[in-house]
Amino acid sequence: MSEHPAVTQADGLITLERYDEARALLSRRLAEEPGDVRAWVKLGRCLIGAGEAQSAVEATTEAVRLAPEDGGAHFMRSYALREAKRLPEAEESAREAIRCDPEWWGSYSLLAEILCFQPGKGDFLEGVDMAEEAIRLAPEEVDAYETLWKIAAVAQDREGMDALEHYILRLDPHHEIALSRQVAKSAETSGATDSETADMYADALAAVPGSRWLRSDLDHAVYRMLRGTRWLALLCLALAIVMVDLIAPEGEAQRDLPVPLGERLWALALMAALWAFGAWRRYRRLRSGVQLNIRSLLRRGFWTRIVCAQAACAMLCALAISQIPWTERTMPQVLFCVGLLPILATVWFDRKKAR
Repeated sequence: MSEHPAVTQADGLITLERYDEARALLSRRLAEEPGDVRAWVKLGRCLIGAGEAQSAVEATTEAVRLAPEDGGAHFMRSYALREAKRLPEAEESAREAIRCDPEWWGSYSLLAEILCFQPGKGDFLEGVDMAEEAIRLAPEEVDAYETLWKIAAVAQDREGMDALEHYILRLDPHHEIALSRQVAKSAETSGATDSETADMYADALAAVPGSRWLRSDLDHAVYRMLRGTRWLALLCLALAIVMVDLIAPEGEAQRDLPVPLGERLWALALMAALWAFGAWRRYRRLRSGVQLNIRSLLRRGFWTRIVCAQAACAMLCALAISQIPWTERTMPQVLFCVGLLPILATVWFDRKKAR
C-alpha cells in the first residue's frame, strides 16, 4: 500500500521528534481522507512518541477497523496498548500482527517483550522463542538483538548479555548502550583507575557524541576523580597537625610553639609535592575531552562543587595551620575541625553518587 506524500513527510517529522508538526500534517490528511490506513498508523506512532498512549490506541484501533488484515496496523496497535499498560490486549494484537504478516521480525520482537515483561502472566520461554525467531528472520537488525538482550537482562544472564552486546556492536559499532556496558566491563576487568576509565568513556563518546548513556558514565568517572582530591587535602591536613603536634600521645609533652620557619617551609614543600604527584601529574595527562568534561561538570554538578569545595577548605585549613606561626593550639584545633568535619559528614553519604 503506497503512502500519500503528506504521510511520508509526517513520518520524517516523527523521526525528528517534531510530533506537533507531524500530528497537524496527519490531521489535515485524515480530514481529507478518513480512510487512509497509513495515516492512522503514523498518527498512532506520533501519539506514542508524544506520550499520549491512550490516544494512540484509539488511532491504531481505527486503522485496524479499516484494514483488519494489515499487519502493520496490528503491530502499532499492540505497541500503543503496551505503552498504555494494557498488556493482555497488546499480546493479542501482536499475535494478530504475526498472523497477518508472519515474515516480519518486528511483531515477533514486540510479542517477546510483552510475554517476558508481563508480570505474573507472561510466558518467558515463549518470549525467548519469539525473540530468537525475530533474529532468525532479520539477522542484521540491531533491534532484534536488543530484545533478546533485554530478556537476558531480566534473567540476569550476564554471559548472554555480554555475547549479545558483541553481536550488536558488530552490526552497529556506535550503539550507545552496548558500547557503554563494554567500556564499563573493560575498565572493571582491567583494573583501570578513575582517570583511565574516564579516558575510555571519552573515547567512546567521541564515537557517539550524542549518547546520554556515555555522557552520564563519563560524568560519574570524572566525579570519582574529583572526589579523590579530598584525600590529598586530608593528607596535607594530617601533615599540618603532625607538624604543630596537635594530637600528642598521652603522657608525652607537646613541642614548643611557634614552629620554626624552616619547618613550615619544609611542610609547604611536602604539600606541594603531594599535589604535584597526586593531582597535577594525574590530570595533566587526561585527554582533552575529559579535561573539558571536568570544567563542564563543575558548572553542572552540585555534588561535584561540594566535594571540590571540601577539598579546598581542608587544604586552606592545612596551609593556615602549617604556615602561620601559632603560639597557642586552640586556633589550629578549630581549623582542623573545620577542614575535617565537612568531609567526614558526607564521605560515606556521597559514595553512592560515585557508583
